[in-house]
Amino acid sequence: MEILRSKKKPTAEAASNLSLYRCAPSLEVRLDDFELYAIDRLRVLKGISNGLSRGKTPDEMKTLVNELWRTNMRHPDVTQIINKDLISHFVLRLVYCRTDELRKWFLSMETTLFRYRFRLESLESQRMLMAEFQLPYKALNYVEYERVKDKLTQVSRSIGQSSNVDTIFFKVPFEEVPELVANRRVFLLKGNAYVAMNQVKWTSTIREQEKDRLTPIVEALGSSYLGPDYSQPMEFTDISLKDIDQLANTSFPLCMRHLFNRLREDHHLKHGGRMQLGLFLKGVGLNLENALAFWRAEFSQKVGSERFDKEYAYTVRHNYGKEGKRTDYTPYSCQKIISVTPSVGDHHGCPYRHFSEENLRAALSKMGVGGRAMDDVMDKVRNRHYQLACTMTFETIHAASCDSGINHPNQYFIQSRKLLEPKGQSLS
Repeated sequence: MEILRSKKKPTAEAASNLSLYRCAPSLEVRLDDFELYAIDRLRVLKGISNGLSRGKTPDEMKTLVNELWRTNMRHPDVTQIINKDLISHFVLRLVYCRTDELRKWFLSMETTLFRYRFRLESLESQRMLMAEFQLPYKALNYVEYERVKDKLTQVSRSIGQSSNVDTIFFKVPFEEVPELVANRRVFLLKGNAYVAMNQVKWTSTIREQEKDRLTPIVEALGSSYLGPDYSQPMEFTDISLKDIDQLANTSFPLCMRHLFNRLREDHHLKHGGRMQLGLFLKGVGLNLENALAFWRAEFSQKVGSERFDKEYAYTVRHNYGKEGKRTDYTPYSCQKIISVTPSVGDHHGCPYRHFSEENLRAALSKMGVGGRAMDDVMDKVRNRHYQLACTMTFETIHAASCDSGINHPNQYFIQSRKLLEPKGQSLS
């Protein structure tokens, strides 16, 4: 592709570390690195997703992406940083190629990441990278640029970007950049859109074959939770039965509050609900003895104590690592809860995803969400930002910000107690 309006030749110093990811690297990768590199990159992509859903400005996103990349993609051996970039990208391609929804999310986040990294490159490096794309588009030459530069400057100003003589513009058929056209971010003339270098999007993608020995890692990464481990109580180590109703009303997230209330009303929950609520209660500090007493008191009203001991007590002990494989099971993260699909009669899952709008509004109203806050939460739900909707609910009812976002029900509980206990609501 011919890049005009520049008479400089690329120099060795202009060489970029930014890859176009055209093909997977021929590298031997240890299984530990295979997973750890992917997790580090996933932290970057999920941080970008959270920033976008919270409506951060382009300048704020630039700072965020910079910090996410610097923090998560570093390597003790500087010569391995590029390899980590390549390996992590292609591992996540493997992970996120399995469904349309996963592919769309991955492509959107990688596009955003590439765009911001591209903007950090020098102008000479950007030109070299564009040449590698081999796109069938020509950069405007000087004469054509002079004819439309006033219009280009107006568009740049309207979207808050600078335009100068060093900016390269490409003439592209308008139907190939529908998002830019829809958002009025380009100048249109005679069926062509004039696209600035910093608006060029990366859209190359390939498919990979999953390897049998990598399947468990790939499947786990697709729904991996990257936050703290809540398999053991972290800060509230002894929750008594006499306090549990008050805690449910003040510090349980909506998903757990709903399960708790249905258990109190129906004196029964199906397996999915028992697992979701039971592991959550374990994580917030309900010990095994109290857990057995809690579930027995509810279920015995429906099925009797004898049947509870025969059919249900085992599962409670199992969750605490006292039966079967004696695994210490971990409370479910938001991502896992959102991903399930409850059947008729089930009450587990994420209310922000699975409730009707009417039921969700009623549930949020009972929690104290209303007015503009209700509209904001529902807007996030309609756009499928379920964790952000939960975060906004938390911020509304606690009158405090939660910059990290809600990623786990037990995190919600812990942050709630931190805010409420200093205000005289300690349960000790």
